[in-house]
Amino acid sequence: MPVVTRLRQGVLLRLPVLTSSAVRDGFNYKFWVYILVSRTGTLYIGVTGYFDRRIMQHKMDTIEGFTKKYKIHRLVYYEAFDHAANAISREKQLKGWRRDKKIALIEKTNPRWQDLAEHWGREVRFRGQSIGRTP
Repeated sequence: MPVVTRLRQGVLLRLPVLTSSAVRDGFNYKFWVYILVSRTGTLYIGVTGYFDRRIMQHKMDTIEGFTKKYKIHRLVYYEAFDHAANAISREKQLKGWRRDKKIALIEKTNPRWQDLAEHWGREVRFRGQSIGRTP
């Protein structure tokens, strides 16, 4: 699988580049509704069929618009759906909720508001393994 290397906050990330054929195999295809948050608490709700790639696009600010403008990078909630119409319907439902209801939804499964995608694309190191350069 092709890989792209990015430097983010002093950490070298190795991110997989997903191709259409790897994701849309006709068998395990899912649609995702997700919530991202900025450091200042601004929430963003989105829907995608390319979950990993879309979240990394938000994190790397490669998408012009709201999330880039307000630096919304932390994934705090997501749901998977088998059908696009259901995912889009859920996205619209969540967008219609008041802020306090969205926060309660996030805190039910992620009470510490941890970035659920924090380690995506990072090289795995084990205790005692050197941090030196890798080929």
